[in-house]
Amino acid sequence: MCGICGRINFSNTPVPDDLIHRMCQTIVHRGPDSEGVYIQQSVAMGIRRLAIIDLQTGDQPIHNEDKSIWLVLNGEIYNFQPLREELLRKGHSFYTKTDTEVIVHLYEEYGVECLKHLRGMFALALWDNNKGQLLLARDRMGKKPLYYAQTDKHLIFGSEMKSLLINPEVKKEIDLEALDYYLTYYYIPSPLSIFKGIRKLPPASFLLCSAGGNIKIERYWQMDYREKHSLSREEYQRRIMELLEEATRIRMISDVPLGALLSGGIDSSAVVGLMARNSYKPIKTFSIGFSTGGGFAYGGGEREDPDYSELKYAKLVAERFKTEHHEFTVTPDVVKTLPDLAWHYGEPYADSSMLPSYYVARETRKHVTVALNGDGGDENFAGYPRYQAQKLMSLPLVRILSRIANILTLPNVFGTADPKSFFTRLKRFTAVAGLPPDRRYLVWQLCFNYASRQQLYQPWVKEKLGQAMPENYLLGIYNNAKANNHLDRMLYTDVNAYLPEDLLVKMDIATMANSLEARSPFLDHKLMEFSAGIPANLKLKGFTLKYILKQSLKDLLPEEILMRGKMGFGVPISRWFRNELKSYLQETLSPESIKKRGYLNPGVVQNVINEHLSGRVDHGARLWALLVLELWFNKYVD
Repeated sequence: MCGICGRINFSNTPVPDDLIHRMCQTIVHRGPDSEGVYIQQSVAMGIRRLAIIDLQTGDQPIHNEDKSIWLVLNGEIYNFQPLREELLRKGHSFYTKTDTEVIVHLYEEYGVECLKHLRGMFALALWDNNKGQLLLARDRMGKKPLYYAQTDKHLIFGSEMKSLLINPEVKKEIDLEALDYYLTYYYIPSPLSIFKGIRKLPPASFLLCSAGGNIKIERYWQMDYREKHSLSREEYQRRIMELLEEATRIRMISDVPLGALLSGGIDSSAVVGLMARNSYKPIKTFSIGFSTGGGFAYGGGEREDPDYSELKYAKLVAERFKTEHHEFTVTPDVVKTLPDLAWHYGEPYADSSMLPSYYVARETRKHVTVALNGDGGDENFAGYPRYQAQKLMSLPLVRILSRIANILTLPNVFGTADPKSFFTRLKRFTAVAGLPPDRRYLVWQLCFNYASRQQLYQPWVKEKLGQAMPENYLLGIYNNAKANNHLDRMLYTDVNAYLPEDLLVKMDIATMANSLEARSPFLDHKLMEFSAGIPANLKLKGFTLKYILKQSLKDLLPEEILMRGKMGFGVPISRWFRNELKSYLQETLSPESIKKRGYLNPGVVQNVINEHLSGRVDHGARLWALLVLELWFNKYVD
């Protein structure tokens, strides 16, 4: 795992040595072990390396036999050993034992088609001197990021926007469309970024750039849920376990200490169980909980908040598999940590689980360099409550009762808007009673809806945006999904939007900020392709989420883990904003600060704050988005 960067000048003017080194230094946290650069006149590539495999001779950039091809790689190729053996039989010679060198020779054999042979996570840059061509590419799911900026005279790229901003040609001009997307979804989806001149290469895509500046971008892989397997339930269970165990086993290849992030949920517990099955020594596991008191700083030994802690479930799994378990309780110092996170993310990003993800990665890195996790289980096997809600809402009687409840506004009669309370969830459910399935799905994903954003923006922003409707982004994916039923449409949309643009961004930044590599067996593309072919009624059977996965794991995991509901990796931001963070929120989002920015209406922002502080409405997530936005402005614009 590393951080990469580079630049190509179309005018054939040389790239200054000091520029590529400064680009590398901005991402030193992604690769603290070494720095490498390749500079040939108008082409430069740099890398900061976090050494995982072949610690002695694996420094990058890596080249082929005649040094006509050079490569920098951020990621891991889990099938590199069989690929290496195949390439050796074809006459290629190797000077390292790395997965990186395998890609160089694979490219010699197959060109851009080499990407389809790779099983893993990656963002790469490859310079082909014979063709005068630069190849940039991302893995199928988009676990590893890649940004680029194109001008008339340059193409500049990097794992993080910070590297691109080192180049004087890249301007910090706010993209209003991207800002609109952020306040719609809590994140900015590819190919947009917060800056007009910077774009993200989408997942499962490659970019080819000639020395003269001709650029094309293509997608090389896509999930398809339309074709279903015809297997018995027992055969589905057997294949799931075979693929998941293989995906876990190949992700345990490492020359540095390795462990697992254990939440106590089904997915991370399954990964730990399969790691234990394939290890001759105890697996190191790491879990986090949140404290209910004792100040507002980082510490240990406090009493965890039961609404936001899964420590007891994680401990149950750790005892089952006799792991070397580490658990810790956090009373987070948000005031100190959140500005740092705003810097690490590089653009506004408002999934509040960024905070616990950062803390668990920081603690984990004290013990290991690589950690496996359970990311992708929910999207593969239907683990989110919204899948249940969509199915329940399809029943005519439920729609009628929901409309009645919504008219009566029962949730508002029963006190405060605690986001985890039954009545708050009921209100969220009934609010979409009269909507078609695609609109229901959309509403459940929104930060500020269209009407709220129109109130929030200053007149000039609304004028510039015109008829822009970020809602069409998610509706477009849902309605054009390669799927034949509503559950598969939701899964397809989550796999193409929520997972790569939100969850995987969070995990990449949280871990890389702490020089920790995260690996996700459930995101193995072979497992995902098989899962897409499983009939929807085996994933959501009746109203049982992850039915076929739970059946597959019944001999591996304790029943208490299999039967528990989904908690999610959240933090009590709604409570914090009414208590410990109240003053911080009001000061950071003061009318003076909002007015200074000039994008939002200070009075509307204050109304959102006041409604939340009154306890009658839960604006916690929206306020988090506004808070993060202001902190990002502090770091990147001021």
